[in-house]
Amino acid sequence: MSKLCSAEQAVNHVNSNQRVFVHGGVATPTALVDALVQESSRLHNVELIHLHTSGDAAYGKPEYARSFRVANLFVGHNMRHQLDGDRVDYLPCFLSEIPQLFRSGRRALDVALVQVSPPDKRGYCSLGVSVDVARAAVDSSKIVIAQVNRHMPRVHGDGFVHIDQLDWLVEHDEPLPEVPATVPSDEEQAIGHHAAELVEDGATLQMGIGAVPDAVLASLKGHRHLGVHTEMWSDGLLPLLECGAVDNSQKVIHPGRTVSGFVVGTRRVYDYIDDNPTITQYDIGYVNRVSVINRNPKVTAINSAVEIDLTGQVCADSIGHRVISGVGGQMDFIRGAMTSERGKPIIALTSRTKKGAPRIVPTLRPGAGVVTTRAHVRFIITENGAVDLYGKTLNERAQLLISIAHPDDQEALERAWYETRA
Repeated sequence: MSKLCSAEQAVNHVNSNQRVFVHGGVATPTALVDALVQESSRLHNVELIHLHTSGDAAYGKPEYARSFRVANLFVGHNMRHQLDGDRVDYLPCFLSEIPQLFRSGRRALDVALVQVSPPDKRGYCSLGVSVDVARAAVDSSKIVIAQVNRHMPRVHGDGFVHIDQLDWLVEHDEPLPEVPATVPSDEEQAIGHHAAELVEDGATLQMGIGAVPDAVLASLKGHRHLGVHTEMWSDGLLPLLECGAVDNSQKVIHPGRTVSGFVVGTRRVYDYIDDNPTITQYDIGYVNRVSVINRNPKVTAINSAVEIDLTGQVCADSIGHRVISGVGGQMDFIRGAMTSERGKPIIALTSRTKKGAPRIVPTLRPGAGVVTTRAHVRFIITENGAVDLYGKTLNERAQLLISIAHPDDQEALERAWYETRA
């Protein structure tokens, strides 16, 4: 029997009271998702579980409350306004532990909706831009439905799935969504320069996406023999790969290869990683495992935050009670960098938000999630400088953090700190 069918026929294999994994990032199988939403009238209590996804995520809208519930493993922009803590909720979990969440059956999957490249002559498709937790979802779901897209790059590593593992195939060709780089502000460029001073030649980098990581990467073109072992990367890394600043020659784990779990960017990135033997993507349970990360030398992990209090507690997933992202892999790489020889875990943030609110604060907002604890934090960078909190008392670190806060906030922070201690 042929596995090829329409999207409508494929999603008929999803039934009420099941749990359905949706491939995330720019690998979101939008044709399958749209078809599933069209089937909402016959469905009841279907849980969709995923990292951040592309598209409008119509299934999260109130009118589909009877049909769908959503468990976000990372809250993307298309779900933030839908998050109500009931029908649309957030499941906090270290990114490194999500594959085991699926494989162990603690969050057992009935169906996986994924997007793959066409099969090669041996019958292998590729999960392409997002291997991350999708590898575990494919391995542990009872039914796997794949949207086959010729625009999906074939990426070396753990992402190959034989056609025999796929129960239903829906051919649907469409360009992958593109996430262009943002232009760093003056403050973000200053952060990039401060971070670059901490990065040593031969360091193994972990970075995310956005203006601050891009500003850091743009400041590293004069470095040599950098390596990359990161949960994800984007266009900002390409100039370093192309100019030779990143050659992965000093890495212990996968020397000569750029290692990640997923990629988000523009067509230029997708073309670069297509069948490129120097680019490998693996199950995120492996990529983000501390005992793997720390075998590389000088791991320099650069992560961001929403706010940080004067004792060093880092909130990175919420604004007060309102969840805006997720735990992700920040702690995986903070620990990996801390235990790497000459490693440097870095939190980089502007001293104020775009609306002018302080981001170095006396205490975190009520309800704010502590993603990185005060015992784990080390380097903090703003546009005003970099400080190292390791081995510092609460008072010593408060003074250091005040020194890199916005100048107009420093007096108030000093006063608040001493009032707190009184």
